[in-house]
Amino acid sequence: MDEPDPPEPAGPAGALRRAGKPTINDVARIAQVSKKTVSRVINNSPLLTDDMRSRVEKVIKDLGYVPNPQARGLALRRNFLIGLVHDNPNAQMVLNVQQGILEALHGTEFGLVVRPVDRTSPLMLDDIRTFLERQQLFGVVLLPPISENDALARLCAKLDCRYVRMGSATLDDEQHMVASNDREAVREAARYLIGQGHRVIGLIQGPNGFRSAIERRRGFEDALAEAGIILPRSLIASGNYTFESGIEAANRLLDHAPLPTAIFASNDEMAAGVLHATRQRGLLVPEHVSVVGFADTPTAAHVWPPLTTVRWPIISMARSAALKLVGDVVDPEGTIREPSMFLSTLVRRNSVAAPAR
Repeated sequence: MDEPDPPEPAGPAGALRRAGKPTINDVARIAQVSKKTVSRVINNSPLLTDDMRSRVEKVIKDLGYVPNPQARGLALRRNFLIGLVHDNPNAQMVLNVQQGILEALHGTEFGLVVRPVDRTSPLMLDDIRTFLERQQLFGVVLLPPISENDALARLCAKLDCRYVRMGSATLDDEQHMVASNDREAVREAARYLIGQGHRVIGLIQGPNGFRSAIERRRGFEDALAEAGIILPRSLIASGNYTFESGIEAANRLLDHAPLPTAIFASNDEMAAGVLHATRQRGLLVPEHVSVVGFADTPTAAHVWPPLTTVRWPIISMARSAALKLVGDVVDPEGTIREPSMFLSTLVRRNSVAAPAR
């Protein structure tokens, strides 16, 4: 037997429900609040008391009001979509960024669309222009290294598309960027190795064209220079932030005479490649070679031995980048300010020890 339909709400809410499709103005009037307050309830803003939230939610339910993001998007000439535009070979890094953005957008009307591009293509800017114009995005998060392209930032501004650039150094004003202190963080990691007694230390740097590779190398060189340690070219190898490139770079460094007692890799994937290469040669970590990575991805804790690494707050950075884009919608009063600089910290695990020789 079918359940009876629930009774119509009494009073103005019932009359409006019978009269036609209610609007956000109706909700605000009956709840005796502003449209901004209704918007905050819809977007799950934390800036509301429980009583206020319950009162507005009851009116929304009684009216049968359903927010219409398409209508709002038409009025704004923007879809309620945030774009993530990247050309980055590190899949884990991209996944972490997606996680941070989705955490920021959870409970709001916004969705995420991901667009990989080819930064080596002479048509990259044209491709991104076409993407932005077709999608009519509310805003975009730009990942390194393409976030370092000033022409791309100017293109977003010209198309009136909000943008935030993520990077390993300051790239723009606070409204348009989130950054990390890669140089200082790597300097501290190298100081830790030096403090353990290491003097012959190899560096696996990131790929050409990445500001992160430059900043992390500079931090490494700063620490060695402070200690009066010369870094010969033969103790520098390049990788492209992948596991396979870490193995190849580690093998070049492990052929060095004398054998380096420690290796710093510019991300965890390459550091995991170092662990693999040492094991293939019958070398032990950290007994024969200490290893330090960068990022503190799940890989760092799951390999053996667990990896000493720099914890890079990439998820928090991505969350902040997304909130910089949509903050005036989910927080109309502007009471929450998102930071633009995030500090990385050293996580000490079992892959580092004092040199045995």
